[in-house]
Amino acid sequence: MKKNILLALITVISVFPAVSKAQIAITAVPFLQIEPDSRGAAMGNTGVALADNAAAMFWNPAGLAFQRDNQISLTHSNWLKNFNVSDLFYDYVVGKVYIEGIGTIGGHLTFLNLGEQAVTKEDSPEVISKFNSLEFALGLSYGYEVSNNFALGTSLRFIYSSLASGTSVAEQKVNPGSSVAIDLSTLYRTDYFLIGSNRARFSTGFNLSNIGPGMQYTDNAQKDPLPTLLRIGVAFSYELDPEGFNKINIATDVSKIMARTKDKITTNSDGSLDTMRVASGPLEALVESWGSWIHFNGQTNVDVSLLQQLMIGTGLEYWYDDTFALRGGFYYEDPNNGDRKYVTFGAGLRYNAIGVDFSYIKTLEADHPLANTLRFSLLVDF
Repeated sequence: MKKNILLALITVISVFPAVSKAQIAITAVPFLQIEPDSRGAAMGNTGVALADNAAAMFWNPAGLAFQRDNQISLTHSNWLKNFNVSDLFYDYVVGKVYIEGIGTIGGHLTFLNLGEQAVTKEDSPEVISKFNSLEFALGLSYGYEVSNNFALGTSLRFIYSSLASGTSVAEQKVNPGSSVAIDLSTLYRTDYFLIGSNRARFSTGFNLSNIGPGMQYTDNAQKDPLPTLLRIGVAFSYELDPEGFNKINIATDVSKIMARTKDKITTNSDGSLDTMRVASGPLEALVESWGSWIHFNGQTNVDVSLLQQLMIGTGLEYWYDDTFALRGGFYYEDPNNGDRKYVTFGAGLRYNAIGVDFSYIKTLEADHPLANTLRFSLLVDF
């Protein structure tokens, strides 16, 4: 039988279009890197130094420490629209609550539905069986205010990935994979200061997310690493008038995958040798990933330098009276490290306890899998 699981696997990898490029393709569950909230997505995938709403649980959980309100947020996106797959979608649900004397605690659920797949006979379109592919992560976050200017944060999440459960590949049964991961983060922001007669503030953030053991889908010892991501960013907020009716936020994030695989040689019972690619341990990878990365691009080996491994996003946000917002940004990856390049746009509206945001991706390639991606977010304060 021909196991028709390619759609599921290619779709997962295509979330980050690095199917044959660089380090992103070596990680499991890349859905954990999808920027969930429409605000950050509209600002060129930035947010680690802002982190001032419930989505801080993704960008920087330390930002929860400076928040005193309660909020629920839902983001929905029909993912990878260019594939024309109706049951491929992404949802992110997050909520936070402030507890006097303890701080702000949040919970988050990330869900990626990859749709229904078919198992067919070899050299025949006849469908033998069908299965559903999905991935989700469920977690808790907490931010602790060390001082009026500095905070620490962490998240703990459980990750589940069912790509082709019940099928087999190379005589290995495919099982659901699961793992746990933690985030470690900090956020520093200055007091407000004056530029002329208008207030301004600088902030900087750090988040090391998805630190944990790799995912295992088959019965052998092979594991794929989690997409451990280092994100560092700065932001500048400035009120354009003394009353603060008009203000802007400018943010830049630099991120890098902190995952590695290596060759493991084993001896079979007949004395022959097998070579297997295995994931480095999560702590080991934090050291090893600062070196260059070598991958095969289909023709030759390519050496990806440390600088080429950096992913950069920058964005601008304008607010009028904390009611209406316009946003724009740009995101860049090196051609040997994912090759995502796109412009982002978006807007937001706040009325009483309700907020609505949307974002739009304009890729520099017409046939890019992420072209014309829309995200919609609903926020409710209570």
